[in-house]
Amino acid sequence: MARRENPEINAGSMADIAFLLLIFFLVTTTMNVDSGVSKKLSEKPPADYVPPVIKEKNIFEVNINRNNELLVEGERMEIKDIKDAAVKFIDNGGGIGKPGEDGSPGKACDYCQGERSDSSSDHPNKAIISVQSDRGTGYGTYIEVQNELLRAYSELRNRLSKQRYGITFDELEESFKDAKKSSEGLNQVDALRKKVEAIKTAYPQIISDAEPTS
Repeated sequence: MARRENPEINAGSMADIAFLLLIFFLVTTTMNVDSGVSKKLSEKPPADYVPPVIKEKNIFEVNINRNNELLVEGERMEIKDIKDAAVKFIDNGGGIGKPGEDGSPGKACDYCQGERSDSSSDHPNKAIISVQSDRGTGYGTYIEVQNELLRAYSELRNRLSKQRYGITFDELEESFKDAKKSSEGLNQVDALRKKVEAIKTAYPQIISDAEPTS
């Protein structure tokens, strides 16, 4: 009886198949991206720079201790309540704003809807939020606090943009980005840029990080 031979498997193309599978998984696999807070660092001031005098009522103090507990304006506060407290402070409009670059005097905030209290901020362009953490503060808590403060500015900008232009600031920024990419929208770029800058000027994002405590 003749001996039967096992058929051989042609493995010549296995390397090509493995290579194609590797490329496929490299292209389709998503990678986790570390999240953080977008910050633009200020440039080093000149040697003869004299810092301006800031009224205490124009500073909104947020302190985070090593136990991740919050002290806002001298009182205990939960993270979920920071946004509303920041909105109230920024939008108070109790005085006049900064003088213009052309030397014109500052004006009262005619778009603010706050209480206009004498004990709170004078104007959104004078309102400073100061965040001081501890070296033992959890990174997650710090990020949560920063996100809530950014939400406060986002809420105010969206409200003003909707009043002036009929759309939220988020939608306005998206329209501006789309116009820059589209050849059909190039004639609208300058107009949209001015609107975006006007809202940012009305509610400038002024968040200062103080030196962490030990």
